[in-house]
Amino acid sequence: MPTLTKQEAPTLRDVAAAAGVTIATASRSLTGAYGVHPETRKRVMETATLLNYKPNRSARALVTGHSNVIGLVVSDVRNPYFAEVARGAEDAAYAAGFDLLLCNSDLYADRQMRYINSLLEKRVEGIIMNSVANLSRKDQTFIVDSGVPVVLLYQSAGGTPFSTVSADSERGGELAAEYLLAHGHRHMMYLAGSRQHANLSKRAQGFLQVVRRFGHKAEAGVMYGTHTLAGGYEIARSLFRKLGNTTAIATANDVIAFGVIKAAIELGVNIPRDVSLIGFDDVELASIVHPPLTTIRQSKYEIGGAAVDILLRLAAGKDRSPEHRVLGVELVERASVGAPPSGRGKR
Repeated sequence: MPTLTKQEAPTLRDVAAAAGVTIATASRSLTGAYGVHPETRKRVMETATLLNYKPNRSARALVTGHSNVIGLVVSDVRNPYFAEVARGAEDAAYAAGFDLLLCNSDLYADRQMRYINSLLEKRVEGIIMNSVANLSRKDQTFIVDSGVPVVLLYQSAGGTPFSTVSADSERGGELAAEYLLAHGHRHMMYLAGSRQHANLSKRAQGFLQVVRRFGHKAEAGVMYGTHTLAGGYEIARSLFRKLGNTTAIATANDVIAFGVIKAAIELGVNIPRDVSLIGFDDVELASIVHPPLTTIRQSKYEIGGAAVDILLRLAAGKDRSPEHRVLGVELVERASVGAPPSGRGKR
């Protein structure tokens, strides 16, 4: 048996030589291919274990066409929401014998497409993507023609050839408005994040629909910006300087709400005494900020797992028809919403 130094990683050629077989036979033995005598396969497997041989997965993917790798493209890895989604996806992938490769588009559409190209070059089995913007028809055609299945997160079924997994964003927006109205708020502001983000827009749409149905006694304005902590902070600083009759703020995600809390602390605005605040997502930090954040909970871990479940079905090739799953939402009551301050919020 050839002797290897500590610096040398054993190759398939080393395994074949040590087992006394050809490289082709060693490869077929290790991959479980047919046509290898059981005793020969056993000898090759034992030799590979003895040499601590690790197969080159990239090279193997070129031969078999299967990498057992799934790509996950998120828009902002700093958002704790995506940590929980990624954990759900990673656990589901691991249970199925797949690896998960995480990519961060950092809210840039061009960076997003660069990662998609890179993942396709790596021959991933499929891609889960939190798209930062609606994919162009050209990009959609390119991805469809690649033959690699895609599951989009937080996008409705309409207007896309891909499968989707999302929470019921519109209903979540409705719950937030209903809760604030029930607490007596009639002058509210919705911090919606980006205008181009379809999922966040649905949350704003649900919120505004409930306010309009309430009648002329209630009103809600909308402010746009980036759906990040910094975005929420900048919008809130501007809003707090001209708060007027506004007694409550709803945000399109919890991270925006954290930015609002940061601005409130700096400017001496008390939540909920001076203004109430409600978020959306229920990330882990929402329960430990001050005050603990009332928010709309969606099943983040389950969304990640559901996306992998759909992707594995599509990758198996038995049924390539798109699937669309919408998970429910619920309101989580904490301490950031109170009654409107006396003397404000009245006509």
